[in-house]
This record gives sequence, C-alpha cells and structure tokens, in this order.
Amino acid sequence: MVNFIKFHVAKTLGKLSFPVLKVLPTGGKSFPGLLYLNIAGKEALGDLSNHQLDMGSILITGTNGKTTTTTMIIKILSNDFKLATSVGNNTIYALTTGLLNNKAELGVFEYGIRDIVHGTPDLICNQVQPIGVVYTNISREHTQVAGVKNPFEDYVKAKTLLSETMHDGILITNADDPNTTFIGLNKEKDNHVVYYGLELDEYEDIFEEGNVSCPNCGKNLEYTRNYFNQRGIYNCSCGFKRPDPDVKLTKLIQDDKNYYITIEVDVYNYHKKDNIRYTLDMQLPIVGIHNLYNCLATIATYTAFTNNENIKENVLQFFKNYEFVIPPGRFEVLRIGDKTIGVGQGDNGDALKVNSLLMKNYVDGELEFIYTTPDVNEEEIFEDHCLSIKGLNPDKLIIMPGRVSTEVSEEYYNQIKDQFNSEYCPVEFDFEKRINKVLDLIQNSQYKYIIISGCGEEIIFWDELKKKIRELNS
Repeated sequence: MVNFIKFHVAKTLGKLSFPVLKVLPTGGKSFPGLLYLNIAGKEALGDLSNHQLDMGSILITGTNGKTTTTTMIIKILSNDFKLATSVGNNTIYALTTGLLNNKAELGVFEYGIRDIVHGTPDLICNQVQPIGVVYTNISREHTQVAGVKNPFEDYVKAKTLLSETMHDGILITNADDPNTTFIGLNKEKDNHVVYYGLELDEYEDIFEEGNVSCPNCGKNLEYTRNYFNQRGIYNCSCGFKRPDPDVKLTKLIQDDKNYYITIEVDVYNYHKKDNIRYTLDMQLPIVGIHNLYNCLATIATYTAFTNNENIKENVLQFFKNYEFVIPPGRFEVLRIGDKTIGVGQGDNGDALKVNSLLMKNYVDGELEFIYTTPDVNEEEIFEDHCLSIKGLNPDKLIIMPGRVSTEVSEEYYNQIKDQFNSEYCPVEFDFEKRINKVLDLIQNSQYKYIIISGCGEEIIFWDELKKKIRELNS
C-alpha cells in the first residue's frame, strides 16, 4: 500500500472535485481520477479499488461493442448490487473516477485499449485485480496510435494483458472470434472461461471474407461458417478451433419488426461455485447481429456474477423492457421525403458491416453508397471496408475523404473505382464543407436509398450530419 496520508489526501481531494466538475463540459468523468492518480500515483489504484469495492471488478474490453455491452451489464447487475461504474469514457482516469464516486459491492468498468504504452492494461489488471474480464471481439482497428502505426499482433497483445494476471476469476469471451477465443483457451488453466457465440445453421453472411490468421500458429484458418467479419466456426491444422459456446444463440427468426430468438445458457456462477443452466425464448426489435452478440455477452456476464435466485426470469424481464439506444455518431436510418437514408460512423471493418447489414433491411430498389475513406496508414481498414461495399453492391458509389488526407483518399478511390459506377468528390478537411457536400449529394441524388458511412475524424461530424439531414424535411 502507498503512504497512508498520501492515499487519503488524494482520495479526499478527488472526491471533493466532483461538485465543481459537474458544472463543466467534462461532467466530472475523468478529472477526479486524474487528480487522485497524480497525487497518489498509479500504483495507488489498487488501494482505492480495495478500499471502495467489496467483491471486486468486472472489466469490459474489445474492438467493438464495449459501450453497449457495458451499459447493459451495468443496468442488469444494478438490480442486484450497488455498483461503481464507468462507461463511454474508457480510460484509467475514468475508471478511477468511477471508483472514487462511491463505495460499492461491485465495479463494472469499460476499458478501451489501443496499445500497451497508452492503455497500460498490465497495470490495470495488476492494480484492479478483476474477478471478471469480458471480451467482445478483437478486429483490425486502432492500428495507429498517436500517429504511430502498430502491428495488429501488438494490439491483440495489449487486449490480452487486461486479463493476464487474473486468477480464480471468470473470463467471458466471444467463441466466434479466434483472437478472443485464444485468450480464453490460455486462461482456462487458472480461471473459469465462459464462451458465447452463435449456433445458427441457416445464417448466411453476405460479405466476401478475407483470410484470417490462426492466433496459435499463424496459418490461415479454415471456416465452415461465417457469421460476421472474422467471426464464425473455424479450425486450423495445428488443432486450434472454435469451442462450443456456453451461451449460444440457437434460433433466429426475423419478420419486418422483430427477431425471435432462442438462447441456451450453461454458465459457471461466481457465488454458487457451480453451473447454472436455462433456455431463453425472447422477442427483440431488429437490432442487428452485432447487438445480438452484445446481448449474449450481457447474459453470460449476468449469469456468471449475479447472486440472485431468479436469473432466467430477471433476464427475460430485462430484455422485455430494455430500450436499445443508438450511441453518439452511430448508424441511424432516416426517412427524408421519399428517400431512405442510412447514416453514421463506420470507421472500421466491423462497424461498416454492421451499418451495411442494417441498411440492407430497408433497401427495396437501387442504392447509392456515399463512402468516406480512412487515412494514411489505415489500409487494413480500407480493405475491410471494401468487403462491405462489395456485399451491398451499390448502383452508385461516391467516394470522399473521411479523415485528414485527401491525397490518400484519392488513392483508395483509384483502387476500387473500376468495380462500380463510381465518382470521386474531393473535399478539404473541414467539417462544415464536408457536411454541406453530403447534403448537396443527397438533395441531388436520383436514388431513393442512400447509405452514408465510413470514417470521420470526430463523432460530432456524424451527429451534426444527421441533424442537418433531418432538417431537410423542415
């Protein structure tokens, strides 16, 4: 433990900063934690965790789905425990602020990691000593941090370190993702591992998938079924393969408004020290395959850590009443006059596929795709984006810069232009000019179905764009 006086001074000053910060734009999400750590040192994070929490913490990480999954986990577990939480602002300072906010039985914290140096996942794991770590997925994104491009292997390693020293806990991970599965398999010797995934024989992926390397030996994996991006049922000649999920979606029927799903659950519970088994039959709005994965992760986590006796009933009641909220900047389908317009951030392969699949549900005619490109050193994102564009096969493809460089944007355009009826619209790095150009394209488009997605330097760009599109109706 750090110096007793330093710890209590840092804790007191951190807590005193909450009322002041609530009147500022930050809302107090990070500053109290920053203040505490600057006074007491990052090695005092463990002291704060031990002092503020009775049971310990659950950490949620991944490339996509962190915020949605964490939000659902917090909401459902808050019925059973007093929680310390952090969601959305997923840094060490936000996590520390969540701990400072109140004493609690359990901590639930979203934690984003781009690399080891900036994310310090090993420090977080050592200091917080989580009783649970949840992985959503790990795909090609965030390979560039602070202007430096990092190998994907380093990105995976950074995510892995968040649970590296966890012992006698529960690791909850996506069985359909080979990278998160590999983390789970390596933790089975000293933790309980809960795998979740799809078990759908009739599901068909509309995208042409690229090769995926085996995380064990580096060879290309063989897929017998693709569900979504690198997720599916896979195996390798080295013996690595997708495990049978403990929480699995076994039925998915869709009509115009709803999903009708069946989920089978067989999960080790932290309190009972035994497995809990049940089957769910539920109805959900059409929220996309990505949100079904988020639901599976939430069900797995709740079953693993609740001390409630009515687990099945609580899960059914939770999803019956849960309203799926679209996070800032994310994809929405808007109706402007006789046009149906899908618009929102899709700054990695997974995100653009999510948007494409959602848009596909609304398209009943010719489609125009206004695609905003990645930047320098983001070739992998462009390659993944191309799969989404090819999957939707638009009748018209308009390409414009999504980030800073217009030069590299034109290079991306030249790589794909001959495959479609294409047009390039160079617009300098200026939010207002780019938004106005998109609005002009919409108003002058001959198409009734338009998707606008790809990279954008800021979430605010997409929120402002959606606001301006809605105003076209007024």
